[in-house]
Amino acid sequence: MTEPVDYQTDPTRYKHWKLQFDGPVATLAADFDEDGGLRPGYKLKLNSYDLGVDIELNDAINRIRFEHPEVKCVVITSLKDKLFCSGANIFMLGLSSHAWKVNFCKFTNETRNGFEDSSNYGGIKFIAAVNGACAGGGYELALACDEIILVDDRSSAVSLPEIPLLGVLPGTGGLTRITDKRHVRHDLADLFCTTTEGVRGQRAKDWRLVDEIAKPAVFDQTVRERALALAAESDRPDGKGVALTPLERTIEKDALRYRHVTVEMDRSARTATFTVHAPDTEQPRHIAAIEATGADWYPLALARELDDAILSMRTNEIDLGTWILKTAGDAAAVLTMDKTLMRDQDHWLVRETIGLLRRTLSRLDVSSRSLFALIDEGSCFAGTFLELALACDRSYHLELPDEPDISPKITVGEANFGLYPMVTGESRLERRFYGEQAALDAVRKQIAQPLDADSAFGLGLVTSNPDDLDWQDEVRIAIEERVSLSPDALTGMEANLRFNGRENMFTRIFGRLTAWQNWIFQRPNAVGESGALKVYGTGEKSQFDWNRV
Repeated sequence: MTEPVDYQTDPTRYKHWKLQFDGPVATLAADFDEDGGLRPGYKLKLNSYDLGVDIELNDAINRIRFEHPEVKCVVITSLKDKLFCSGANIFMLGLSSHAWKVNFCKFTNETRNGFEDSSNYGGIKFIAAVNGACAGGGYELALACDEIILVDDRSSAVSLPEIPLLGVLPGTGGLTRITDKRHVRHDLADLFCTTTEGVRGQRAKDWRLVDEIAKPAVFDQTVRERALALAAESDRPDGKGVALTPLERTIEKDALRYRHVTVEMDRSARTATFTVHAPDTEQPRHIAAIEATGADWYPLALARELDDAILSMRTNEIDLGTWILKTAGDAAAVLTMDKTLMRDQDHWLVRETIGLLRRTLSRLDVSSRSLFALIDEGSCFAGTFLELALACDRSYHLELPDEPDISPKITVGEANFGLYPMVTGESRLERRFYGEQAALDAVRKQIAQPLDADSAFGLGLVTSNPDDLDWQDEVRIAIEERVSLSPDALTGMEANLRFNGRENMFTRIFGRLTAWQNWIFQRPNAVGESGALKVYGTGEKSQFDWNRV
């Protein structure tokens, strides 16, 4: 049996990245261990990466965010001579199942999108110091940065050779970023993506593939000067950070248990139930006390636990296609937490915590699982916790007509009006009501008012409001029907319905690109016996089915 993937690590266990700090600039250098692959059967030659490399990268960026507030710019470079990064390891992809390839691409996309999220919201800028050959996913890593500086040594080039070499697409947003972000002209982009040799030097700059080029003698100085200039624009403070201590987590055969999050698996029903618990102790309300609490501060601990649970379940439990989201505890405690988040959201630690919650909720949005919220007795879907229900495909809210005083309630808060925007840039309430002002105004009038099932249903905030006589049967039938449907069709339907309305670079990456890559990863031209991805490195020539579909 294959060992489950663990997304938790720390710098003492890194095999692939070297992290250094120099005042406001952090340097994250790629030096991938050839023998350090996450799975057997391939070597990470030429700074090629697998999921394990990106797990470390994700951890390193989070540690910069929280443990080093003095860092305002991150330089990503390589310690290999004349080699930046050659992208995802091709032999790993050739050996991997379809599900593994797709989940790998999704996580690497989320990690790179996180660079841009921190650039937009967190005051951290990123520079790719491309000091050697930069191909495929290596260039996609550079594209996620704010600026790319390429060494002008007559050999180093950037390239996206996936189509001519492998018969697949650049899997982590490359096609979208060269158009939407870098505005590379359409015909030049076409030429760039269908050749293998890449583009170097002045031509790379002229085509907008990089921002600057520098001769080897002045390359380091150029990168340093630009990093300091970007750092000077940041509002991150020179202060003490918060150590991201190991999560308290128990892994059981059919459960994951954290301090604030529990996941219980019903394998026969093919469901997993996530229960998020509200704070049960007095929470610090002032910055000094929050900083003293460190990684135990409830919102930060919750975000880290929920993020880990989502990642673990997505990768390790692919047969459990329906996730049921529940909450438990005191809604007032959640709303008190929200008041602190809203009041102090400009403070670096609070801002970074909101950012981690935002990215975690977005990770839930793009998970290829059916999401049902159950709002029953003991629930506390209020404010930030209501976002969990709003992220779901459906929500069921129990009505107790004979006991209105103890009927489960939901509570809308200010946090639901934009504190956690989706990747579309809109709130989940805006998504729900297509931005229609009358519906949003009606909901806003109920801020801080506990709403029973009938009231929530009347406002359009829940899918169904069964009473206690119908609750068990309606919920059971809904879940049983869901798990009986085609997982492939559900994945496509849910992605289409969850991201309605406006489109941007991120939705294109997760929507258009992922859908096409999903299809291409299953086509014989890529993964058949003589497909390009299968025969790569063997000396054999790909044999294509020439029908255009």
